[in-house]
Amino acid sequence: MTKKEKVRIILDLLLEHYGPTKCYLNHETPWQLLIATILSAQCTDDRVNIVTKDLFQKYTSVKDFAEANLAELEQDIRSTGFYHNKAKNIIACCQKLLMEYDGEVPSDLDALTSLAGVGRKTANVVRGNWYGIPSVVVDTHVKRVSNLLGLTTNQDPVKIEFDLMKIIPQESWIAINTQLIAHGRKICIARRPKCAECFLFPYCTGGQKLEKEKVKKG
Repeated sequence: MTKKEKVRIILDLLLEHYGPTKCYLNHETPWQLLIATILSAQCTDDRVNIVTKDLFQKYTSVKDFAEANLAELEQDIRSTGFYHNKAKNIIACCQKLLMEYDGEVPSDLDALTSLAGVGRKTANVVRGNWYGIPSVVVDTHVKRVSNLLGLTTNQDPVKIEFDLMKIIPQESWIAINTQLIAHGRKICIARRPKCAECFLFPYCTGGQKLEKEKVKKG
């Protein structure tokens, strides 16, 4: 089996089991998605959704965030972790959106990554999920699962992103992000992967290696 054939089977199986899944962060506008994604760093999507439910009622525009009191915003987002940096970045990000983009969230990758607290992952979440621009998002789940499946051997998220873009058809870039996240949460769990239940196991070189090591250890 060629790598191209393997990728096609994996994509078909992911679509069959998870469908065209949507973004897990609740949002109604591009700026809400941008802020929610900044908050999601080192935090679960479920926790972010709990926080943003009240946060987006208190701050109802980019201007509200740009003019927010730093100490107050820190407390509003405290439970997402790293709240000092996140609050500072959100305020700076929204100030730049007002000053340079008339309060609108740009779709251009370079423009997005020029904003405070926005790296390639955050930018690609916005580009793919709001603007529908084919983008590969590499989070911890995508990194782990794609390595186990042998789709990449890199650990650096940017290198993984480019590896996946080379072997995955562009029309599947957006879907595979959330499908691999779903798989990482439901079956390929970091500390206790359910290899026996995994429909991708026949194509998972890393998973097969882990199982063989288990057998050797008895």
